[in-house]
Amino acid sequence: MNLLPDKHVSLGTSLLGVGAIILRKLDNPSTITGLWDRCRTLPEVATFGRFTLGLDFLFAMGAITLRDDLLVRVR
Repeated sequence: MNLLPDKHVSLGTSLLGVGAIILRKLDNPSTITGLWDRCRTLPEVATFGRFTLGLDFLFAMGAITLRDDLLVRVR
């Protein structure tokens, strides 16, 4: 999976795009399982591997954190 889109990889299928989609679905604090249930049917996310890479990317960028066993957006 590419981090950034290029001429062969669309934004939606890049790690940046997957992270943005996951972040959009994280409107309220959620468990990982709850967030996965909301994202699993999206074609851009589709697999748990892509989902976890997206979460790793968001955590590394400081966009999400884990608080009391819940994923939370950092604002």
